[in-house]
Amino acid sequence: MDLRPLRHFLILADTLHFGRASDACHVSPSTLSRTVQQLEDSLDVRLFERDNRTVQLTREGRLFQQYARDALEQWELLRHSLMEEAGALAGEISIYCSVTASYSFLYELLSEFRLRYPRIELKLHTGDPADAIGRVLSGDEDMAITARPETLPTQLAFKPIAVSPLVFIAPSEAADWLPASTARPSAEEWSRAPMILSESGLARERADAWFRNLGVKPHIYAQVAGNEAIVSMVGLGFGIGVVPKIVLDNSPLAGRVRLLDVQPELPPYDVGLCVTEKKLRNPLIRALWEQTAA
Repeated sequence: MDLRPLRHFLILADTLHFGRASDACHVSPSTLSRTVQQLEDSLDVRLFERDNRTVQLTREGRLFQQYARDALEQWELLRHSLMEEAGALAGEISIYCSVTASYSFLYELLSEFRLRYPRIELKLHTGDPADAIGRVLSGDEDMAITARPETLPTQLAFKPIAVSPLVFIAPSEAADWLPASTARPSAEEWSRAPMILSESGLARERADAWFRNLGVKPHIYAQVAGNEAIVSMVGLGFGIGVVPKIVLDNSPLAGRVRLLDVQPELPPYDVGLCVTEKKLRNPLIRALWEQTAA
């Protein structure tokens, strides 16, 4: 079965750019345009509104986008199920995680799996951990290593693999804006201290809740995508940061910052493997999921 037209359509629907989509599909823009035209002729509707500058999905195009995703997913599910029965799983799994998670968990998670299933390719994408849940829900990734959110969406399955405290860190050198006693600082002292926090995600939500409970409006010096950059900025002396301790433990700049004994402590969070319940029907995904020890 030639499923390339559906795959090419989905790439164009995601990029909304013929040049980038044709590069990703490894075809010429004219070939991609003919593929879209053939799909539109078969369906007798327009899937895209396009001119010399813009490409936009029509209402019918959005409906067909969902069909194309479902059709490809069902095809892959059937193909992998047949492979599973034959005892020869093959294909690829995409995994999203932060840089820290990539060298903290991946080797232990995947080393035995690679030996058992050598024909399964593992595609790793790294980035801001705050994006992990959204990328799994949107179907951009098969799995993610991420912190468990306060409320887990009903369509997601989560398997914990580690627990990481959230900690306050400060520059190793003294600074005049540091509270005199970080264990029991006053609201005024905290409001003066420059804070370096994540732009979004669980660490930011818990830091915001912590300050609200103290009745403090924090002085936010910087909002950063990715916890590793917070350690760098704190090490340079720009402020106090909040990061998962696992990030600090694995940071090459750990010697340039120090832990603050802050009370009350921020609650720790579970780090684990996240996947949609729908994806768990895929034998490849299920094989990795079942091998991961909770």
